[in-house]
Amino acid sequence: MLSVVKLIFYMKKKKRRAILSLMKVGNVKNIRHKLIELFKEGYCTPQLSKIAKKIKEPSTTIHYNIKKLEEEGAIKAYRTVFDYEKIEEGFCAYVLINVAPTEYAHDWSKYETNIAKKLAKHKEVESLDILAGEWDMILKVRTKDQHQYYDFLGKVINRVAIQKSVSMISLRQLKSDFIMAKA
Repeated sequence: MLSVVKLIFYMKKKKRRAILSLMKVGNVKNIRHKLIELFKEGYCTPQLSKIAKKIKEPSTTIHYNIKKLEEEGAIKAYRTVFDYEKIEEGFCAYVLINVAPTEYAHDWSKYETNIAKKLAKHKEVESLDILAGEWDMILKVRTKDQHQYYDFLGKVINRVAIQKSVSMISLRQLKSDFIMAKA
């Protein structure tokens, strides 16, 4: 059986250099955090070859149709689906919020939207919806643990014009972004 070193030696020069450079892990810059942040902002692209294989269509046809959907605004962004435990954002809570009545009562929807926009700017807020019914909005909040969540509540929720809030902690997520979690 060939050793790894002998196997690398017999490879083509270009591949050999690439593999040897990957083996020098100490020289590889750790940009994990930067990549995660970019992926959250939508810096992902569809894998045309996988789509082509799955639906048995040429990749040029798929590319044309995707570009058309993007131009029409049907596709807003591409996202990465994370294992949140592995990127240290495993604690998930849903927060129901009632906005405090104020002097803006004559233009309630504008006031409510302004509060929602302020809340949505925080990196911990994964999603925010304005609701009809007993509650005004719902936030999905992700943090590393309950301590960071507690800090988030103190710094953000308690500083905005909120009359009442209720937190619901997610114990286990089974489906996210239309993808079922693996058992």
